[in-house]
Amino acid sequence: MKTGGQQGASRDWIHLQRDGETGIESVHAHFCGHAYDPHDHDEILVGVTQQGLQRFNCNRSLHTSTPGRAILIEPGAVHDGHAPHAEGFTYLMLYLPQAWVAEKLARRGLGDVSALQAAFKYTLTDDSFLNNAIVQAFAAIHHGEGRLARDQTLDHLLALLSKHICTRPQSVYSDAASQMLRVRDYLHDGMALDIGLDELSRYAGVDRFRLTREFKKAFGLSPHTYLVRLRLRTARTLLAQGFKPALVATQVGFADQSHLGRWFQRAYRLTPAAYQRQCANAQ
Repeated sequence: MKTGGQQGASRDWIHLQRDGETGIESVHAHFCGHAYDPHDHDEILVGVTQQGLQRFNCNRSLHTSTPGRAILIEPGAVHDGHAPHAEGFTYLMLYLPQAWVAEKLARRGLGDVSALQAAFKYTLTDDSFLNNAIVQAFAAIHHGEGRLARDQTLDHLLALLSKHICTRPQSVYSDAASQMLRVRDYLHDGMALDIGLDELSRYAGVDRFRLTREFKKAFGLSPHTYLVRLRLRTARTLLAQGFKPALVATQVGFADQSHLGRWFQRAYRLTPAAYQRQCANAQ
């Protein structure tokens, strides 16, 4: 069953499905003007623009996707979205969990597509075979065509997707980069805590101004923005698992449910409750 929700009186809409067995989400959406604020995902995103111009920042570059182009976004890549023209844009997207992709790619002798070890060669591609594979896999999942259709279209998609992965060698990090990796891990471990910049600077052993500068250089975000994105990704996962929004808010470190709701809607254009309802209906 397709689920969806009209966003107020606007022409924007989002339909979301979630496959309970694989954890893959399929999103079909249309936006006019502003689509969503900068955010990122734990999942690998593969999608296709169907109508209009889809413009977004990703990997510190501005991209414009036209109908028929495939969009490839690795985990942790911060991106936003807007429609430069009045008619807006329509797109479909698959959110592929890292663990699921890693297991499938391992069978082909390839590594996981992670934010630090691998990336896509290009954010946009005109590979028509990959485009068709994304559309077919999306249809199988979004329209509930059955497990065999889902499995075979996904296998075909991954076979084509693997050609677009650029594995990064395990390089020797500079002292500053290694420091920032430790700071990042500290934020992950203390995600639910009220961490201050002085606390982070003491942990890293550098002054707070240098810390912010080096962290931005390493991850493209300030420590606070990174922490908010981390909390949002974790909240999305917990909501999909059925945890109540109020509990999720406290578990990930937002002040309360309304605080979570404001950030969540800016990033995903759905309230936490609406996102959870669509996941529940899909399952």
